[in-house]
Amino acid sequence: MRYIILAILLFLTICCTAQINVIFDTDIDSDVDDVQALAMLHAYQKLGKIDLIGVVVTSNDSYSYQCVDAINTFYSRPNIPIGFLKQQEKIENFSKYTKQVSVAFPKNLNSINETTESARLYRKLLLQSEDNSVVIVTVGHLTSLQNLLQSEGDDLSPLSGKELVTKKVNKWLCMGGNYPEGKEANFYRPDPLSTLYCITNWEKEVIFCGWEVGNKIITGGAYLKSKLNKSNPVYLGYKLYNNFTGRPAWDQVAVMLLDHETLSNYFDFNSNGYVSLAKDGSNKWNAGEQQPNKKHTIVSLKENVNPDVIARAMDNLILNIN
Repeated sequence: MRYIILAILLFLTICCTAQINVIFDTDIDSDVDDVQALAMLHAYQKLGKIDLIGVVVTSNDSYSYQCVDAINTFYSRPNIPIGFLKQQEKIENFSKYTKQVSVAFPKNLNSINETTESARLYRKLLLQSEDNSVVIVTVGHLTSLQNLLQSEGDDLSPLSGKELVTKKVNKWLCMGGNYPEGKEANFYRPDPLSTLYCITNWEKEVIFCGWEVGNKIITGGAYLKSKLNKSNPVYLGYKLYNNFTGRPAWDQVAVMLLDHETLSNYFDFNSNGYVSLAKDGSNKWNAGEQQPNKKHTIVSLKENVNPDVIARAMDNLILNIN
């Protein structure tokens, strides 16, 4: 009996520590929290906690995908597949840092034509993954995710995008919304109807990290400036964005939820309700109510946790892989 118990404990340990396959969907352009969020993913990769299998860039900044490529290359992962939302009316450079990071650091991609259309990359990555093994982390607007859900069978697979999600995705971690109700940029700008579509048609588990959570956690300040190597693209990103005056960690919270060893120290989770959306992208948490095929959870800070402690943990995470 003792050996059976030990075997069960060993099995549970292996299951709990197994790597998570992650697809990161980012609008890396107008804000800088995406930069640290991507660096955190590389830190978790090096710690053996996740496998970052691809990055989807949902942005109309013309250097956004190259910025991602430069950061991936810096962290010794130059071959991570990168998708880009190509079907857009206007693609131009407006970011404070994407072009500069792309120019200052080595990269592989020099043209949008060298990227894969975002929905097609989603399909490829899901097809290559084990069933129920992928966690999708979105930290921007949801146009690419909507395109995945609306995709039909193709030369890659006869399965529709929705069927692929049902088969391959474990859960979705979404930075978006303002809870218990409000209007937040990722949900209403520039494509609120994609938010409405995704949340209406998503039937797997989804955990929402609202604006109000990350807004209390300020990273990228004087501490990171004093500790981070100046040869790191994250350093250049924060320097160009606001010269390390600090910035709320909206996107970093969604990434930190991948770390099962620490998230319970900082966050509470409420699954007794569901998120509803209006056409303008405004949202509401319907507490105490349930809907069929909806597995919604919202995140909040633990009452006794100092947000500065979480911020320091986020900064230290990327310092340890500098």
